[in-house]
Amino acid sequence: MPIDESRTFIPVRIAVLTVSDTRSAADDRSGDTLVERLESAGHILAARYIERDDKSAIVARLHAWIDDPEVDVILTTGGTGVTGRDITPEALAQVQDKEIPGFGELFRWLSYQTIGTSTIQSRATACVARGTYIFALPGSTGAVKDAWDGILASQLDSRFRPCNFVELMPRLTER
Repeated sequence: MPIDESRTFIPVRIAVLTVSDTRSAADDRSGDTLVERLESAGHILAARYIERDDKSAIVARLHAWIDDPEVDVILTTGGTGVTGRDITPEALAQVQDKEIPGFGELFRWLSYQTIGTSTIQSRATACVARGTYIFALPGSTGAVKDAWDGILASQLDSRFRPCNFVELMPRLTER
């Protein structure tokens, strides 16, 4: 799909949340990958944090960023699998106004090209919460690359045609 160079690029302010009991700033490769890609694309890193696999802590962090006028988009990495500690989709469900089911569907389709049927273990998801987009990605660097390169790079680019998430941002809270 094409980028319309005649349109103005609008940088988006993006917060990155890594959900993990084991990662630190020194070894958060998936978070580093997201930051590198979003900044290379011309977007602004609004905030970054590592939160343990605790649903109430994740929900609190999401609420704080949703209410922050300096955050347009939240990207989470980690906690989207099927084990007992994987609770990121459940945290999103507590804050969301509208689910974006096509994101998870498209992510798994793209991921299938890379990892085959193992993609069925991913519960990648997305939603809108009080005017803020939230995308929950798996914690591997490969999954983060698949999601950014295959979906988010274009959908967070205001020049992407025929449509993109950025052009809808002013209308997300309309009633």
